[in-house]
Amino acid sequence: MKPATVKTGSQRVSSKTEIRRTFGHQLLFSKLHALWFVTALAATTTHAQDRSSAEELEELIPQEVLEDTESWALGQVEGAENPEPVSDAPQVTLPPVDQVELDTPQADELTEALELPPEQSGSDTPFAAIEDLALPSRPAISDVVRVDERLVLGFPSAAENFPEQRDFIARFKALSTIEALDSSSDNIAQLAARARADEELLRQLLRAYGYYDGRVIRSVGGIRPGEEEAQAAPQARFDVLPGTQYRFGAIDLGNADAITDAAIVRSRFGIKAGDPLDSDRILERKQALNLWLGETGYPFAKIAEPSLLIDHDRQEGDLTLPVEPGGQYRFAGVTSDKPEFLSSRHLQRIARFSPGDIYQRSIEQDLQRAVIASGLVSTLTITPRETLAPTNDTPGEVMLDVELEPAKLRTIAGAVGYGTEDGFKVEASWEHRNLFPPEGALKLRGILGTREQLAGITFTRSNWRRRDQVLALDAYASDITTESVDARTVALRGSVERISNLLFQKPLGWSVGAEALLTDERNRVINGIARPRQTFRIASLFSSVTLDGSNDLLDPTQGYRVTLFVAPEASRSSGETSFYLRSQMDATYYQPLSDGITLAGRATAATIHGADTGQIAPSRRLYSGGGSSVRGYGYQAIGPANDFGEITGGRSLIELSAEARIDTGLFDGALQIVPFFDLGAVSIDTTPDFRFVKYGAGLGVRYKTGFGPIRVDLGVPINPEPQDSAFAVYVSLGQAF
Repeated sequence: MKPATVKTGSQRVSSKTEIRRTFGHQLLFSKLHALWFVTALAATTTHAQDRSSAEELEELIPQEVLEDTESWALGQVEGAENPEPVSDAPQVTLPPVDQVELDTPQADELTEALELPPEQSGSDTPFAAIEDLALPSRPAISDVVRVDERLVLGFPSAAENFPEQRDFIARFKALSTIEALDSSSDNIAQLAARARADEELLRQLLRAYGYYDGRVIRSVGGIRPGEEEAQAAPQARFDVLPGTQYRFGAIDLGNADAITDAAIVRSRFGIKAGDPLDSDRILERKQALNLWLGETGYPFAKIAEPSLLIDHDRQEGDLTLPVEPGGQYRFAGVTSDKPEFLSSRHLQRIARFSPGDIYQRSIEQDLQRAVIASGLVSTLTITPRETLAPTNDTPGEVMLDVELEPAKLRTIAGAVGYGTEDGFKVEASWEHRNLFPPEGALKLRGILGTREQLAGITFTRSNWRRRDQVLALDAYASDITTESVDARTVALRGSVERISNLLFQKPLGWSVGAEALLTDERNRVINGIARPRQTFRIASLFSSVTLDGSNDLLDPTQGYRVTLFVAPEASRSSGETSFYLRSQMDATYYQPLSDGITLAGRATAATIHGADTGQIAPSRRLYSGGGSSVRGYGYQAIGPANDFGEITGGRSLIELSAEARIDTGLFDGALQIVPFFDLGAVSIDTTPDFRFVKYGAGLGVRYKTGFGPIRVDLGVPINPEPQDSAFAVYVSLGQAF
């Protein structure tokens, strides 16, 4: 964003400005005054000395100085030391910072004390006697801030005269050339060169806050004699004298008065005559006004760059911000340039407006994000097009023209890995994301591994019948072995859901569906006698609802989530039919304790009512353990056991977890360490009795990426069974809960 243009009015040339033009004469007076002072001092101390001392002092003055004192004062005599060019703020090289006399008068103060008449060509107006001049003292500096070992800022004693001081220092520190100087450098010439740049930076910052008469006094000092270099590096000091803060004068908003209620426009802009002048606020309010116009029906509104005209006499700045509203409009609809790919009707279904609604730029941008989120397009452009011009107080109409370029729609993916829970596993999939337009995707997938083999086909239609609503049909056959169950299953599942995704986190999510399974399974045999498998035919309806008050989907730091799941089921096995209700509630809470530390907690409660444990298929019973449960144990490794030590599962479950997510500052703040503690209890009855409670603890790391943290947890079982491993490692995307 470009900064505001600042213009200085030409209606005033102050006497002070003209006096500064005679600075050569002032410097002459300053040097002569010094000579006079030294001569007078010598005269008062010669009573007990030879009278030739005064003559010897006079001999110390070069002859060329006596012949042409003005040229010597201006540094034009051959062999004389030339001073630095003089600017509005004096630039002097002084002793080390802690030796600088704050009461030493500066050139500007001498100028004001002399009150010389304006310089005129050929003028021979006599000057006042130097010894009659009263020299002012430097303004009181009581607030001294050490930015680093080489950089010091001084401010006036009255803090209320510069309320922006804290923010001013922070911005200067971020931009300072001295601050960026290598800490090992102790070259005073290098420091002095950078100090000149920092002096101009401080002046610019003062003007940004409205202090157009502010002054900056620069001092650069070296190492004091006798001091070790490591203890007294060269230093630069800037005394910042803000002066009076200018205020806004006239406010010109161009054609904003063409809007029906212009008073609202000025109110939304928020800057009025008499407010303190602040360039940052101009840019901030320009953005706010542009946003307001875009949200109230002005798609073609334009706001040019602001400009300021500074009047030093009034100590005000007149602001001009050309606003062209362009007329108010309503939405007429959406058109697609590729209707066979994504139709206009489908795009209108995605859009969060109905024809006739007042135009809002945020709704246009939301439509753009939603289409991109489908993964079907590589580029997308939405252009408002006028279809009906506004008349008097009647808004016009605009059509949103959507131009899109299809992305590559076919994806082949694969993965090879090993986990302490799953053993070796190879996965592969093929997907076409728009095989059945619009947004009808087909996916084939397969898994071949130590403990799992699966083949499946899935059809999904995104934005089905309404925005963010997904229809999914899934058929699969699997052979899965967990720590507790061996199951060979064929299943068909269908659902309609409206849940959060990586681009759109929803405060309310839900799903409803049904599934049918034919499964042949048994509890996993560990050290006992192998029992025969049992076949179950299961039909189920299910639904869930989620309330999400967290601030992030994958890496929440505050808020809560609550999910309730219920599933009535009918199961038939060995000629007997059983009916039961599975239900579960999950709750998580996130609380920041301090900067960089978040405390996270999770509680889960589940139960099965209506059937005995033996009437429920082993894969439908309740178990605990795993990366999203009690870490340190295998998946489904916690539950009631029979006499052979085999986990048989139960009808009620309680889980509790707590962890601290601690930022380390490493890798630019991307790395977290996470100590955690989990417990889980599974009971045979429908209410927990805590007979089988397991504890796990460990340490995890999180590496934050642009799409969420990568999680690696190392969990250790605290009270393991003989068959449990000594530890377990879990890797996933996102936090554990």
